[in-house]
Amino acid sequence: MKLTKTLLDDCFILQPDVFTDERGYFLETFNQKKFDELTNTKEHFVQDNFSSSKRGVLRGLHYQLNFPQGKLISVVAGNIFDVAVDLRKTSKTFGKWFGLEISAENKSQMWIPRGFAHGFLVLSETADVQYKTTDFYHPEDEKCILWNDSDVNIKWPSVVAPILSGKDRGGMTFKMAETF
Repeated sequence: MKLTKTLLDDCFILQPDVFTDERGYFLETFNQKKFDELTNTKEHFVQDNFSSSKRGVLRGLHYQLNFPQGKLISVVAGNIFDVAVDLRKTSKTFGKWFGLEISAENKSQMWIPRGFAHGFLVLSETADVQYKTTDFYHPEDEKCILWNDSDVNIKWPSVVAPILSGKDRGGMTFKMAETF
């Protein structure tokens, strides 16, 4: 497994080793020991989530304030533009964002630590996204920042009109968001 730093402190791209032959391929999607060594953390994952979405669906930018979650994002089918926004006031990358295309084809993963908002846009006809979290989902604690907030200014790939949930349409501005 290979780790690449992003523009955001503590947020990384992970590229698993892929073993290919005439039958197809094999890869480890997760190895706790390798993950801890590469990220220099001691994370404990407690929940795996899976979402399936159609082209143009935009989910996010979500985070939990009192029960913050670290997330390890991967794509099982299709491709997405995955985004992390640093909400840690003491971080030198506070308020900055990073985006990466993750697909079943490139097999990349993104590690988004606690203290970040997360969202993604589906670029393929459909996309199946799987992610591990370091804390359980607490719906009463979930917060949402508007996907198109002008202060964060994410450069999303072109979409005529993203498909949003009511929660995501009602997200708050970055200036109004509670941060870490």
